[in-house]
Amino acid sequence: MDAPEAVRLDDGSTHARYLRSLPLRTWPLRTLGMGLGGVAVLVVLAELDAAWPAWAWAVFASFAWPHLALLAARRARDPFKAELRNFVLDSAFAGSLVPLMHFNLLPSVVLLSVVLADKLNTGVRGLWLRSLPGMAGAIVLVGVFTGFAWQPASSLLVVAASLPILVIHTLAVAASSYRLVRKVQRQNVQLEALSRTDALTGVASRGHWEALAGALLGAAGPGRPASLLIFDVDAFKSINDEHGHVRGDDVLRAIGAVLLAHGVSGGIAGRLGGDEFVLAVPVDAAAAEALAARLHEQVRALRFPAAHALRCSVTIGVAAAPAGEGLRGWLEAADAALYRGKGRAQRLAPAVSTSAA
Repeated sequence: MDAPEAVRLDDGSTHARYLRSLPLRTWPLRTLGMGLGGVAVLVVLAELDAAWPAWAWAVFASFAWPHLALLAARRARDPFKAELRNFVLDSAFAGSLVPLMHFNLLPSVVLLSVVLADKLNTGVRGLWLRSLPGMAGAIVLVGVFTGFAWQPASSLLVVAASLPILVIHTLAVAASSYRLVRKVQRQNVQLEALSRTDALTGVASRGHWEALAGALLGAAGPGRPASLLIFDVDAFKSINDEHGHVRGDDVLRAIGAVLLAHGVSGGIAGRLGGDEFVLAVPVDAAAAEALAARLHEQVRALRFPAAHALRCSVTIGVAAAPAGEGLRGWLEAADAALYRGKGRAQRLAPAVSTSAA
């Protein structure tokens, strides 16, 4: 996450909504951490027989402040920046409690460590560093009023009172981090799937298709045939011009569905770009020609309820796997067959052409 100055909150942005929700997401951990820390502080104050102002301040900082922070942030014009200020104030409040405890070692170290860890857990760059002056300033300011009284020894009761914040808050932060990691993992899986799939048509993206088709070509040989089909939508520009680009997208989406539904086992359907599709299949040229004819008819049979007059067809070039050539040569052979098919005079006939390669 960038520094607050670089964050722009746009009402229509998912990221903006996530930032605005920061106060509500922070509130449980702040309440838990400050509350559990407050228990240890109160035990120390009891041992010190502290005056009522120290008790009042400890109760306010530990139990009232988390709820006031949430209220202030949610009412702010920019909740995200308000919550960043709250994080800095958290450190100041924690720092102020240390001199009140006469620097009792265990609860002081635990309290300061927890509030610094919370800053790191936000992921906001440099937040923990910006909170240090407020923490140090509060320690000095309250220390002046307490005369910097020094009683660092922690009794067994104080140790016991410090255990809940050590254990419960640590586990709560770990659980929060675990949920975040799992969310990131799910998003990574989704991003990987998106990178492999053409968003409009559902077939493989060009890069992913090339990797799979290259593997199929590499495995081709005696007894392991492979063929490539290239599809070009006939008069696609006219479809866009006459029916609009939205209907043009409908055509591409429908053709992609045909390739996915009516291909053969082991076939790899992809989109080269624009109105061109490819299908690599583990069959010989004769079977590929028969498949091309079936797919051609499936495309011609497509109907579009939103545009009754809309019809579409494809020209298909077929090429068997070329011996001793790579994927580029295979594509060029199928492309040459495609353009021979485009040159035929009868456009309503099944436009399937086979490469001589």
